[in-house]
Amino acid sequence: MSIILNKVGAIFIPVSDIKKAREWYCSLLNLEPTYEILLDHLCCIPMDNNGLNIVLDSKIYTKDSYARTPMFHFNTDDIHQAYQFMQEKGVEIVTNIEHGHSFNIKDPDGNMLMICKIS
Repeated sequence: MSIILNKVGAIFIPVSDIKKAREWYCSLLNLEPTYEILLDHLCCIPMDNNGLNIVLDSKIYTKDSYARTPMFHFNTDDIHQAYQFMQEKGVEIVTNIEHGHSFNIKDPDGNMLMICKIS
């Protein structure tokens, strides 16, 4: 038996400006950007699945620290509406909808993220 739980608690995302990143991610997720900024470099945004958080962290950011491949994906029920939503928000879209169920975007710091249709 392991003392380490089979559960992801947080996904860290390196960001250059913690306040701007909080605004961008909250806007993307239709959340109020009221989450506290801790220690001048951390902002935890709770996701709606069993305690998982996205942790924006400006202390770990360097010009070379951004994720070049998707670190995780955000779920959507409608991939075409999600794609249109990203276009309307002016988000940098990296790929077209692939295989009818996913596409990649970049956040303002160049981190690669994926939007994926859940079945």
